[in-house]
Amino acid sequence: MGNCHTVGPNEALVVSGGCCGSDQKTYVVGGWAWAWWLISDIQRITLEIMTLQPKCEDVETAEGVAITVTGVAQVKVMTENELLGYACEQFLGKSVMEIKSVILQTLEGHLRAILGTLTVEQIYQDRDKFASLVREVAAPDVGRMGIEILSFTIKDVYDKVEYLSSLGKTQTAAVQRDADIGVAEAERDAGIREAECKKEMMDVKFVADTKMADSKRELEMQKASFNQEVNTKKAEAQLAYELQAAKEQQKIRLEEIEIEVVQRKKQITIEEKEIDRTEKELIATVRRPAEAEAYKMQQLAEGQKMKKVLTAQAEAEKIRCIGEAEAASIEAVGKAEAEKMRLKAEAYQQYGEAAKTALVLEALPKITSKVAAPLAKTSEIVILSGESSRVTGEVNRLLAELPVSVNALTGVDLTKIPLLQKMTGPQCQAAV
Repeated sequence: MGNCHTVGPNEALVVSGGCCGSDQKTYVVGGWAWAWWLISDIQRITLEIMTLQPKCEDVETAEGVAITVTGVAQVKVMTENELLGYACEQFLGKSVMEIKSVILQTLEGHLRAILGTLTVEQIYQDRDKFASLVREVAAPDVGRMGIEILSFTIKDVYDKVEYLSSLGKTQTAAVQRDADIGVAEAERDAGIREAECKKEMMDVKFVADTKMADSKRELEMQKASFNQEVNTKKAEAQLAYELQAAKEQQKIRLEEIEIEVVQRKKQITIEEKEIDRTEKELIATVRRPAEAEAYKMQQLAEGQKMKKVLTAQAEAEKIRCIGEAEAASIEAVGKAEAEKMRLKAEAYQQYGEAAKTALVLEALPKITSKVAAPLAKTSEIVILSGESSRVTGEVNRLLAELPVSVNALTGVDLTKIPLLQKMTGPQCQAAV
């Protein structure tokens, strides 16, 4: 069995020993450790700062002057495991006073060694450098003991032969001499400086007056410039205000337009719904009845169409029968006419040229009536001529050309008919 041991941050706990002859050591700072009964050893070492006051009396310097130096050093045990082990090896089981004594003797030895290499003036005038040199030289030795030098300062330096006081008197006399010389030089320099100051004062006054005038002029110019800038800024502010007001009005107008657009969209939606409702209502009240009526009319039209088709078919059958009867009648009449023409042809062939002439004469009035049909619509014909004999000549020319025209149309020469020979002869034309 064993016990649990605790330690504060200002001490280090060392646990040594263990089972099977172990030589392992445990260092604990500000914590706890377990120790076995009978086979483990518990020891403590302080980590607090230790203040030392090393003093070296009548130590000769490099110049052989015996002086006494006192200082103050702050040291402590280091907490790194290796360095703490060194400190435990050297100081474990010793009291604080014994530890201080060992470190103090080490510091005083280094202090004596360093004093022998310096002059009194170097030690007295630069104490910080002297203390730093002591720390640098002593730190490795005390470090191998696990001790750290936190600070080292020189407290006092004095001697028994009044060497330091002699240095002070010499320095004091030199200072007094320099002071008297300084006073005389100061009074001389004061007179010279006073004259220079008066001159400088006048120059400064002149410069000051000039600067005042310049400053006044610049002030007026600055005021004018400031007024101009103020007026400009006011104008810009007014324009900016008007511009901002216009922008705000534009934003308000845009918002109103957006509101109007939303209202219009809602109105359009309502109207579209109303149109849908009206359309459905029209479909129910108008379109459906109209479609029924149209279907009814379509069926009636189909019936009328069928009726007309049947009637037309019956009428066509009637016309076909009538046409067949008329065709039969026309055929019979045509056969009779053909027989008549055949008989006429046989008669014409029997009588010869006389029959042809009779046929032409018989047809001539019909031809004449057809030719003169357009003239029948003429109410009056006026022949413009200066002489009456010319009219007669035109009539005779027409009569003379008539047989030629008939011959060209029918192939019958009217000039061989005796009666027409007399009508167209020269005696008849002369009589005319």
